[in-house]
Amino acid sequence: MSNIGIICGSFHKVQIERMLAYATDQASKEGLSVEKVVWVPGAMEVPLALDRLLESDDIDGVACLGIIEKGQTQHGLAMGQAVIKTIIELQLVHEKPVGLGIIGPGAETQHIEPRLEPHARAAVSALRSML
Repeated sequence: MSNIGIICGSFHKVQIERMLAYATDQASKEGLSVEKVVWVPGAMEVPLALDRLLESDDIDGVACLGIIEKGQTQHGLAMGQAVIKTIIELQLVHEKPVGLGIIGPGAETQHIEPRLEPHARAAVSALRSML
């Protein structure tokens, strides 16, 4: 059985708690053991938490869960692109898979709810297939 970590952005805590439940359920179905769950303030803090988890010998891969909403400015889009680029780079540096379950950047309110379950489950399934 492979051990995974899950990183959760707490800015949308109620929705992310639901995503975490879906991700944990999917991990169980896929034969993965969730060893660590790390909560971070928001998407900007995901890369540091991800780097730390991927360094752990007892973690085989990590799923990242979060929401980056569309804002009044381009801040969310720019930040989201930087975060996702860094997630990809960390996956390559550590040679461990990362499942991306971040909704957005640019998610609008009406798009969030229907994406919670599919994004959470897909992040874990992608992680499993890469292991």
